[in-house]
Amino acid sequence: MKSFAPHAIFFDLDGTLVDSVPDLAEAARRMLAELGEPTRTDAEVATFVGKGIPMMVERALTVGRGPVSAERLAQAIPVFMRHYEATNGKLTRAYPGVAETLPVLKARGLKLGVVTNKAEAFIAPLLDELGLGGFFDVLIGGDTLAQKKPEPEPLWHACEQVGVSREAVLMVGDSGNDALCARRAGIPVLLMTYGYNEGVPVDTEDCDGLLSSFTELPALLA
Repeated sequence: MKSFAPHAIFFDLDGTLVDSVPDLAEAARRMLAELGEPTRTDAEVATFVGKGIPMMVERALTVGRGPVSAERLAQAIPVFMRHYEATNGKLTRAYPGVAETLPVLKARGLKLGVVTNKAEAFIAPLLDELGLGGFFDVLIGGDTLAQKKPEPEPLWHACEQVGVSREAVLMVGDSGNDALCARRAGIPVLLMTYGYNEGVPVDTEDCDGLLSSFTELPALLA
């Protein structure tokens, strides 16, 4: 695999830095129970993650079950948000190597950021709960801008926020959504093999390399 010489690295959150499915699934189950809908397993919810909360809620309601009205979806989203506020960070864990590797990257003088489709309100509390918040110079959520991944604007906005040109950035994610965002933004991208990727094999995605462990990242940096 080729090496990279970035001045900044931007990470996806769910499926890249943290395994958040247990909390997301519990919030989804509470939402479904409150709405009188059938429940979902953790494995099902794992395939719903990646395009932001509205899409995840819609998938929880509809996949294998048929469509719902726009009104029903609009009713369900705030219910999920309320329950996720209660579950966020309770069962989520950083993936192996993340807590050990982030300080190594910071020690090299790199700017670090999170660019995720998770709603912005949930990002900092989750990172702080896991003791990771102090490593990041910028946090971009799915509702920070009018556009979210796979549109390129969130990555470009992150570049502007840390004062680094697009040519000096690396994206690290776990899904085709991350890869497409980076491609559209003109930024190289590495994908973790342990993430979610909506049930699609990650080795089928257009990216610049695959990592099976977070600890492999520093060795790829020139």
